[in-house]
Amino acid sequence: MRRQWSFYLLALSFALGAASNVLGQEPFTKIDFPGAIDTRCWGINPRGDIVGSYVSTNQVTYGFLLGGGSFTTIEFPGATSTEAFGINPRGDIVGRYVDASGGHGYLLRGGSFTTINYPDAISTETSAINPRGEIVGDYTLPGSGTVHGFLLSGDSFSKIDFPSATVTLTLPLGINPRGDIVGGYFSGMRHAFLLSDGVFTSFDFPGTTTTVTIALGINPRGDIVGRYVDASGRHGYLLSGDSFSKIDVPGATFTGAAAINSEGDIVGRYQSADGVFHGFLLSRQESKDGR
Repeated sequence: MRRQWSFYLLALSFALGAASNVLGQEPFTKIDFPGAIDTRCWGINPRGDIVGSYVSTNQVTYGFLLGGGSFTTIEFPGATSTEAFGINPRGDIVGRYVDASGGHGYLLRGGSFTTINYPDAISTETSAINPRGEIVGDYTLPGSGTVHGFLLSGDSFSKIDFPSATVTLTLPLGINPRGDIVGGYFSGMRHAFLLSDGVFTSFDFPGTTTTVTIALGINPRGDIVGRYVDASGRHGYLLSGDSFSKIDVPGATFTGAAAINSEGDIVGRYQSADGVFHGFLLSRQESKDGR
């Protein structure tokens, strides 16, 4: 089934708050899949299980699960590449795989894969899953240069498009237990959005030179993480309440925050000076202690 939501736009290009501090005093933990030449972390659940993707020495992309200190490779049967993007509290994993017929979303539950294709789409990607099993992602239809978002609840798809005639891309990338959705859209520039109770809020990381802002993850209390680009480079951020904090891995040339769990732990990816991508975990002790 497909159904169209009615959405409302609260604010266009509304910069929430101001950048108040820089995260990074807390210790970053580097995450590299053993033997990989590229590792990126995309999702984390309340237990601290982490999912992501890595590239092997023979240039093949696989998904992975890191739980209890052990890595497990995720490979959709028959696929030429697999990535894992999201994981919920019970360990359900969503992501994307590519085979001879194109790109598809998937759900991995209890060791069993299920393909997810938006009806009539030529490409589908699943990005995040919440505790209720609601999944967000994006799709492209034949003959269209426009990328649309979707929410999959049960067996029902709901189309998600940021409300603007000039938008050619809407990417829902994160969803929390309440059903709040975050992502990015393109309308001349890339902006981030929050979709809550049918209302879109557009926001950008503060700064006159900011050219890109994308939101990738949101936790139960509404903290949002993502990345932005300005004149000084590419950075991660945390938006908590109305306050932005910049996230930069020390010495990195690129930092992107991808997900945040209920404990306030953040995962993402960064690029070192040699051009290699690594995953990271930023454990925010003050969130756990209530400080």
